[in-house]
Amino acid sequence: MRLTVFGSCGAWPAAGQACSGFLVEHDGFRLLLDLGYAVVPRLLAQFDAGLLDAVFISHGHPDHCADLNPLLRARVLGGDALPPLPVYAPPGALDAVLALDRPGMLDDGYVLHELSIGSGLDIGPFHARTRLLPHSRPNAGVRLTVAGQVLAYTGDTGPSLEVVDLAREADLLLAEASYVDQVPEDLADTLSSARQQGRQAAAADARRLLLTHLMPGTDPAAAQAAAQQGYRGEAGLATAGLVLDLA
Repeated sequence: MRLTVFGSCGAWPAAGQACSGFLVEHDGFRLLLDLGYAVVPRLLAQFDAGLLDAVFISHGHPDHCADLNPLLRARVLGGDALPPLPVYAPPGALDAVLALDRPGMLDDGYVLHELSIGSGLDIGPFHARTRLLPHSRPNAGVRLTVAGQVLAYTGDTGPSLEVVDLAREADLLLAEASYVDQVPEDLADTLSSARQQGRQAAAADARRLLLTHLMPGTDPAAAQAAAQQGYRGEAGLATAGLVLDLA
């Protein structure tokens, strides 16, 4: 299993950056986890839109799904006859982004599979297990397993034992860490800090931790250090262009 980071900014893309977008590949199958602002140009710099096999959207906030619109436009309007793209998302999460164009314009470009969060499903070669994680909108964390390798991705989440369960003995935990240490009181149940994610990675015995969704302007070195304080494994940052092979 190979992970490529297209973007990892929280809330909005910093200059020259993109929001959440992570390509997961195995045996030629390309699965994209989330499609936030400015992800599509980075994807198209590496391969044609028609070569993507499936998309998984954790939740309906635009920094995680807004670029589904240009991706579908590229597939539908690009001139090649392509099969509909399988798109997996919580019920209703994509209503707004799919309504951006005139009715019916992009209908042939995708097949929407609304998740029953908490259940398992197969996406190409990956077995996916989902968990409802605490956020201001229904958020599906996902655990992907293939060839004995495990990647867990939180989407956006407040601290939760469900995160620990999702990441149990995972090879990689890709975890939202909007803040370094203290999460603002009004967001404490729906977003996490790097320090909290380090503790949760340790509780899960995850082999590696990768922090994502840092708010623009956050000191990445401070976030990495905060995560490392509660975690004995390797804690890193999901920087754009990073490629990791989980084998």
